[in-house]
Amino acid sequence: MSKRISATGNENPNKRRKSAAKEEEEKANDGDQEGPTQSQPCARDVSDAGIVESITLKNFMCHSLLGPFDFGSNVNFVVGNNGSGKSAILTALIAALGGNAHATNRGSSLKEFVKEGESAADVTVTLRNKGRDAYKPEVYGSVIIVDLRITREGIRTYKLRSKSGQVISTKKEELLSILDNFNIQVNNPVSVLTQEMSKHFLHSKDEREKYMFFMKATQLEQMREDFLSIKDTKQITEETIKQHSKCLKKLKQNYLEKEDCFKSLASLDEMHTKLEELQKQMAWALVAEMEKDLEPIKERLQVDRRSTEKYDEKVDEWKNKVDQAENKYKQLQEQLEEITQQVQDLQNKCAERKAESQKRNSLFKASEVTVHTCRASLRVLEKDKAQLSSRIKDLKLSISQKTGAKGHVRAERVEQIKAELENLNHQISTLGQQINQYQHVSISAKDEQEKMKREYMVLQRSIDANSRNLQIMEKSCSNQLQRFGEHMPALLNAIQEAHRKGQFKHIPRGPLGHLISLKDPEQALAVEVCLKGYLQAFTCDNYEDEKVLQGLMAKVFSGGQRPAIITSPFLPRVHDTRQRAVNHPQYPSVLQALEIDDPVVANCLIDQIGIERILLIKNRTEARRVMQGSNPPQNCSQAFSQDGDQIFKNRNYSSDQTRAKRLSVNTEDEIRHLKTTLENQEAQKVCFQKQMKKVDEDIKQNEALRRRAHVDQKTAKDKATKLELELTDLQNVEESQSEDLIVLEEELQDVVAKISDQCTEYEEAKAQLASLKADYEKAEQDYKQHKETINSIVEEADLIKDELSKSDQEVMKFKHHQKHYDDKRSAHLRSIQTLEAQLKSKEEEIEFEMNSFNLLIQASVAKATKICPERIDVRRTAKTLDTEITRLKVKISTKQGQQGDRKDIVKQYHGALENYKSMLEQVTNLKSFIKNLNSVINERVKVYAELRRSLSTRCKYYFYTMLTQRGCSGSMIFNHKNETLSISVQPFQDGTDLSDMRSLSGGERSFSTVCFVLSLWAITEAPFRCLDEFDVYMDLVNRRISMDMMMKVATGQHYRQFIFLTPQNMSSLPVTRNIHVLRLKDQEREKNDSQQRQNEDE
Repeated sequence: MSKRISATGNENPNKRRKSAAKEEEEKANDGDQEGPTQSQPCARDVSDAGIVESITLKNFMCHSLLGPFDFGSNVNFVVGNNGSGKSAILTALIAALGGNAHATNRGSSLKEFVKEGESAADVTVTLRNKGRDAYKPEVYGSVIIVDLRITREGIRTYKLRSKSGQVISTKKEELLSILDNFNIQVNNPVSVLTQEMSKHFLHSKDEREKYMFFMKATQLEQMREDFLSIKDTKQITEETIKQHSKCLKKLKQNYLEKEDCFKSLASLDEMHTKLEELQKQMAWALVAEMEKDLEPIKERLQVDRRSTEKYDEKVDEWKNKVDQAENKYKQLQEQLEEITQQVQDLQNKCAERKAESQKRNSLFKASEVTVHTCRASLRVLEKDKAQLSSRIKDLKLSISQKTGAKGHVRAERVEQIKAELENLNHQISTLGQQINQYQHVSISAKDEQEKMKREYMVLQRSIDANSRNLQIMEKSCSNQLQRFGEHMPALLNAIQEAHRKGQFKHIPRGPLGHLISLKDPEQALAVEVCLKGYLQAFTCDNYEDEKVLQGLMAKVFSGGQRPAIITSPFLPRVHDTRQRAVNHPQYPSVLQALEIDDPVVANCLIDQIGIERILLIKNRTEARRVMQGSNPPQNCSQAFSQDGDQIFKNRNYSSDQTRAKRLSVNTEDEIRHLKTTLENQEAQKVCFQKQMKKVDEDIKQNEALRRRAHVDQKTAKDKATKLELELTDLQNVEESQSEDLIVLEEELQDVVAKISDQCTEYEEAKAQLASLKADYEKAEQDYKQHKETINSIVEEADLIKDELSKSDQEVMKFKHHQKHYDDKRSAHLRSIQTLEAQLKSKEEEIEFEMNSFNLLIQASVAKATKICPERIDVRRTAKTLDTEITRLKVKISTKQGQQGDRKDIVKQYHGALENYKSMLEQVTNLKSFIKNLNSVINERVKVYAELRRSLSTRCKYYFYTMLTQRGCSGSMIFNHKNETLSISVQPFQDGTDLSDMRSLSGGERSFSTVCFVLSLWAITEAPFRCLDEFDVYMDLVNRRISMDMMMKVATGQHYRQFIFLTPQNMSSLPVTRNIHVLRLKDQEREKNDSQQRQNEDE
């Protein structure tokens, strides 16, 4: 508490004086007061800042949502059954206002307050900020909103918002300043008395604990700890003074030694004069050598100017390559457009073939109806034939009876053979139709089987791909690099190890997708489709680093595909793309949609893909309107929709990818989606397997039936041949027949003729049916061929698309190389300009040196010409002069070593003097500080003892007065020396001796506790008071008396807020504007949990 007081003392220096001033005023009015409820001086002038206006809980403890609960400014009752959330509200209030988990008595860590199954809990507390004690009202307004968020890991974060909802601060120091300004102490049991604290206090048998409760409630304990801290600081300061006193003696001795050296300095002017003369000659020698240094610069300048032509040739070479690549790109684009048109034409023809196939199918169905009609007519004629045959048989029987048994037997045998032949012919025809049907069904089933096998293989490949993606996504939960390949973490570790060994000049960057992040997660699929393989690519500064990286990849990716490597010089700044970048007022470019911290990565994507010229437009229709309208955006090469569709100015392509795999932000949703997809695909796979098994069984069954029909048909044909031969033999025997038999036989012949005609018609219908079937199958085959042609052309178009994409990348690569050599040529030209500038600077420097030298030697030249009229040039080289200057400096140094260097001696002397004065001043100040501190501590200790005596006296007075209201009496004995507090209570005025609280009933102890708490309320300051189930052990009488006392105290203090939490109904409360009752509904829980929580509360 001392740190918080010192931190905010400058903001409101009168805040801490309020309590002391009020105490003095209460002392003066003690004689006129009847009880503690009347000791409210100037109540209307006291600010009500700091009271709780509302509180809201979300996912806190076992509650999904509680609140918002609005509290009144005076008396508030939170009423509800056990488990309805009363204690959760108090716990949330303590946690939100800076209290720790132990202070709530509800857990050992804040993470235990997060509801099971949720990731975080949120608490919002609104504090009033009005009156003279308001905290920064010009910033926060009339209220201060405290938002607390507790994560599952136990991390607590704050947001302090103003009345308008604006976030003012997120620092806990600001919250502590607010609490200190309002004098809110959630860890003080007098301000917030939890159920567990009250229970512990009721059952406590230790008088020392009662005394500590009193000390903590009145903040005397904090004052005592501050005094002990000050005494420790005093001891440390005294030790520091002793150490500094010892050091002061050494500093004084050093100062006297340096003073002697300073006074004994001798002159070294002669050596210094000679040294200056040699330095002048050295200057002339350096000028001559500088003139010689100009020659290499001039030669290098000429060489660089000749090298410029080579750079020009390189730039022209890559420019030609760029033109060739662009021409190839245009050719591929035109070829793709032709194929697209061809596909459209084929699709129209395919539609015509499909219509023709449907028409042929209709004719085929109609012909089948005709065949069935003919077959029905044949059956009728066959029936007539059978009747006539029966009548002829009967007639022949009659004739045979007359002609004899031999003829009769022969006639019966003829009729029997004819009947058998007719049945056999019908059986052979039926078996032929069955064989054709079995063959047709078998062929169709085999085609269906092949089609299902292809679909099954596609499904299996999709399942394998999704399984790999699921494994990658699950591994990426712990390591995001797994999204870019299972070997990527090992590769990065190898790169880091190689970099530590110095194998790289510049450490490669990659994978590029790991080094970028999205500003809008909804654009993940569009950006991933746009960047494609570059997400896994690496970039190197030079080709030597590329070789090293390829070697590392060969070790890590031993059998799989390796990531691409892009080699380009690393630059410290991002390219200036303002001239060539697209700038749309509504839609961002890919460069604008990405957050890229590394300029090397940004430059690589700009050079390779041109992300500054690609727009991201979420709606597909809007993207086509923008790109393919009459006025497309300037500098825009293409656009991507949110679904991954690629839109150019004259064409567009759909994307096969439906979800982002590597740039997805929510890994859990992606894993959940993949698992659902795999489950669906596995179910589809099982269904496929069942269908394929059924088709295979049908094929085997049809083949078996077809083979059986072949055998039956062959057997029937052999039998029919034998019967025909036998019939011919029997018919050669001539017998006489009657006229009636002749008539019947003629009728039979007519019927047979009709049957023959009908068979002919039936065969024609069958032939027509076969022809129509062949036409239908031909039309269907033609339709399938057109469809396969379209598919092959589409595949060819896909290949051309890939070539087009490669060509586009090649164009970008050539442009990058062209830009590279442009930059090198520009750098080369700048180097030439730099050399020219250096040459000019050298010449100017030499000229300046000559002018300066002329000014310095004018006086010497005048004297020298009197002795020697001719000027003597300096023949010595700069090296020899430097050797002599060094020798002279050594000699001067040796001399100074004996006497000491003048500047060093002067500097050391002044430094020793300054150190001595500084240390002397520190020791003097510290001694003065200790003296004043002793005086202040003695005075403060006296005031502390007087304040402790005063507070204990007032506490005893209020406790006695409140017990008297129930007709009880009691006493409180403070032993400040032994730090104990003894409380004795006499239940009734019956003359019995006072007894300890432990001998009272539960209700009487609870009532005594209320009296003790109210007496502490009377001597302490706080904007609000909270009591949790204060009446849990009281009977009706004690509860009513305690309630009347607290209501009397609370309603008499309109400037304070009181919050009482109780499971009682409280329906007997009077209805006034100062009392606010908040009734909580029972939460939906299982019966066992409710009973268990109720037992714990009891």
